[in-house]
Amino acid sequence: MVKIGRRINCWEFTQCGAELGGPNSLENGPCPASTETRLNGVHGGKNGGRACWVVAGNQCAGLPCGTFAKTFSSCYECDFYHGVHTREWPDFTFARTLLTMLE
Repeated sequence: MVKIGRRINCWEFTQCGAELGGPNSLENGPCPASTETRLNGVHGGKNGGRACWVVAGNQCAGLPCGTFAKTFSSCYECDFYHGVHTREWPDFTFARTLLTMLE
């Protein structure tokens, strides 16, 4: 029997500490991915934790990344993004749908 692991959020994967209440959230505030409640539950994550690539201002590598349009090309190369995409396929929710949820 194959044991399926728990779905982790981006801040757990990167160990950035920028999540709400995390040690690195005190100086600059929490990463918006950790507080974006409209994406709660997407891909089994907490808030925007498993859809961080569509959250404006997410703190990838501890740095605010800006808008989706400016950052998606780097997100597309991210190991976390590819891991979520692979694990959730064929039920992966694409960016266009996620962005609609944020409107």
